[in-house]
Amino acid sequence: VQLQASGGGLVRAGGSLTLSCAASGRTFSGYVVGWFRKAPGKEREFVAAIRWSGNNIDYADSVKGRFTISGDGAKNTVRLQMNSLKPEDTGVYYCAAHYSGFSSYIANDETGYRYWGQGTLVTVSS
Repeated sequence: VQLQASGGGLVRAGGSLTLSCAASGRTFSGYVVGWFRKAPGKEREFVAAIRWSGNNIDYADSVKGRFTISGDGAKNTVRLQMNSLKPEDTGVYYCAAHYSGFSSYIANDETGYRYWGQGTLVTVSS
């Protein structure tokens, strides 16, 4: 699975951005698609993930209530709608995927993901 992340940019605190993760080579059927971010000087951390078949969703506590992850079957794309952005949301955002088949398991650690896209930079100014 080849992943392409897009949608990053510069936004003021309190603003919104939508990131997209598109798959090429196959559909997301049977996969979990997640978003991770890496802030300067910090480890890469889990943000959110969605199981494509079944819509199981998981969020990091730091983004609950502000970020929404969703799938667009027609475009084979997973979106991350980010609202009420804070300066601490700044970082390079990566989308990733792992196969789940019929399991409802959603990995929230980067070691659980086999496929990775390139990052897209999100900068939130104060």
